[in-house]
Order: sequence, then structure tokens, then C-alpha cells
Amino acid sequence: MLGYAVRRVSGAVAVLLIMSAVVYVLFFLMPANPAQLVCGIKACTPDRLALISHSLGLDEPLYLQYWHFLVGLFAGRDYSTGPSIVHCAAPCLGYSFQYTEPVLQIIGERLPVSGSLVIGAAILWLSLGIGIGVLSALRRGRWLDHVVNAIVLGGLAVPIFITGLMALMIVCVWLQWMPFPTWVPFDEDPVLWAQNLVLPWIVLALTTMPVYVRMSRAGMLETLAEDHIRTARAYGLPERQVIGRHALRGALSPLITLAALDIAGILTSSVLTETVFGLPGLGQMTVQAVRNVDLPVVVGLVLLIGFVIVVCNTIADLLYAAVDKRVSVQ
Repeated sequence: MLGYAVRRVSGAVAVLLIMSAVVYVLFFLMPANPAQLVCGIKACTPDRLALISHSLGLDEPLYLQYWHFLVGLFAGRDYSTGPSIVHCAAPCLGYSFQYTEPVLQIIGERLPVSGSLVIGAAILWLSLGIGIGVLSALRRGRWLDHVVNAIVLGGLAVPIFITGLMALMIVCVWLQWMPFPTWVPFDEDPVLWAQNLVLPWIVLALTTMPVYVRMSRAGMLETLAEDHIRTARAYGLPERQVIGRHALRGALSPLITLAALDIAGILTSSVLTETVFGLPGLGQMTVQAVRNVDLPVVVGLVLLIGFVIVVCNTIADLLYAAVDKRVSVQ
């Protein structure tokens, strides 16, 4: 198990290094000049353009720019803003001259919003999705199974912006059970933080949960038909022990990887959810950075997305190996 963990972590570090090089080259070899974008298209003299290129380090060879970028990740980096020098502490993902802030600081201001949204919704869609899927498999062919299948198909067909707008209209306008959601930091008021996120949690969970219902139901039916389940029942083990100890473990193993991908993906791409509910998270920040062509922020966000995905997949592989001992010996 230890050797398998070392191999997975080493592979994750190598993937992150390769990804950072590819992203850096792709964005800084674009036809658009980052210095021109910072300076402005119209009122930009050649002298000012040269000064901004020097402050951004764009007049250096590309390999040297990438080396300074890597050094900034581990040791920090200094940026010239003209009359003064700004220090970007490690891990430095770059400096946004449009926001006049380090990229990591900008991301850090938005990350709690997206993190709060995804973590709360993930708890809901995992617990409800797996629970309903297992219950549907145990009631296969009965009325409950048919009702669950119909609800799952409906949930897969309705996009999240429709579900979100309907939830706002019914809960906040017609019934007036709660006001429109606004972002309240957890450290300011935990109760208001939870109250304002309940509706986004439910909407995001309802749009993600159907996949887990179908996968857990299919995995449970497949596991229940295997020989070791019939053997356990033949030995007279209680049905609760057969389901909980033997069938459930085999049925839920594939969901570990799916959950890692969904949590990482939704954390960094929840544009629609944050837009519908007016939450200032990473999704809205991504749209603004692309619209403003703020390359340091875009590069920092892409690297953050890759980092989260790689880390979540590495954790999923380790959990998968802990559940299925056969994986760690491969």
C-alpha cells in the first residue's frame, strides 16, 4: 500500500509540472501581447509598451520566464509596477495588473464561496444519491423503483439554470420562505452562511444526484448477482450484514472516482450556479478574467483547476486501493 501511494503521489507531481509548462506556453505564446493588453489598445506608446514588457518579464526568453514562474511558486517573486516593487509571496501564481493584486490573493477571496457551495452540495448528493440508489436496487421492479427511475430521468433532463430559477421563483417569490441568497462568510455568521446556501446546495445536489442514483443502483444490482453474495447468504448471514459489509463495498467502489471528478470539476466550473444565485465565486471570476483577457488570472485559475483535479484523483486512487486491496498490488 505504501509503495502504491508513493507511485501515485510521484505521478501526480509529474503531471502538475507538465501541465504547468503546457499552460504557460499556450497562454504566453498567444498572438495577443499581454503587455499590449495591460497597456491598452489605443493610448499606448512604444516606450510605455517596452516598460510594461520589461516589468512583466516578457522581454526575456520563454524558458527563463517559465523558470521564474516556477521559482515564484516555491520561493515567491517580485513584480515591478513602475515606481515601486510588489512582492508576491510563495506560492506565487502571478500578478494581475488589472486588479493590482497577486493572483493567489484574488483566488483566495473567491475560493471560500465555491468551496462552501460544493462541499455542502456534495454531502447532499452523495448521501441521497447513494441511499436512494441502493434502496431502489433492493426494491427492484416495485413501484418505488419505477418512481425513482422517473425522477432520475427528469433530473437528468432539466438543466441547472432552469432548476435554479424555478427554485428562486417558488421559494423566494411565491412562498417567501427565505430571502434571495447572498454570500455571508462563515466566520461572520455561521447561521446566515448556512441559510443563504441551503437553496443553492439543494439545487446543485438535485442536478448532480441522478447520476449517483443510477450508478449506485446498477452497481448494487451487479454486486448482488455475484457468487460471493450468494455464498454469504447460503452461510446464513443476516441480510443487513450481507448488504452492508459485502454488497455495498463492491457497489460503491466505482463512485469514488466519479465523486472526485465531480467535486473537482464543479468547484472550478460552477459558473451557472453562481450566476443564478449571485454568488461571487470562482465561476464568475473565470468569466470576468476571460472577458478582460487578464492572462495571469486565467493561467492561475487553469493551474488551480488542474491541481484540484489531480489531487482529487490521487485521493480517489488511494481510497480505491484502501477499499479494494487488489489495486495496490498492481
